Amino acid sequence: MNFPHFFIDRPIFAGVISIVITLVGVIALSTLPIAQYPEIAPPTIQVTTNYPGANAKVVSETVATPIEQQVNGVENMLYMSSQSTSDGNMTLSITFKLGTNLDTAQVLVQNRVAIAIPILPPEVQRIGVTT
Repeated sequence: MNFPHFFIDRPIFAGVISIVITLVGVIALSTLPIAQYPEIAPPTIQVTTNYPGANAKVVSETVATPIEQQVNGVENMLYMSSQSTSDGNMTLSITFKLGTNLDTAQVLVQNRVAIAIPILPPEVQRIGVTT
């Protein structure tokens, strides 16, 4: 007698085996741990400002550099990058470690930017710095 004929001759036994396998699968499925997906993008905060009439080099030297110097070293910071454009806009992106509370990080960045504001040109101070 070969293997398939054993179950063909005993259909109730085959049904019980199928039910047991299904129950064991359901129990295993409910007890297996499920790994959560990690955050894909690290938290990022942007600081933007505008210096009307200034070119990219002037914005970089008089606006971006003082802000970068103050923001550098903020807690849980991974890296930062800035971009100054020829129409006077400056954007500083600060990237933090995964799991960093974004609200806390933003407050820390705002405090550091507030320290840099007196060093900035009067036009930039008047317009303001946005975080």
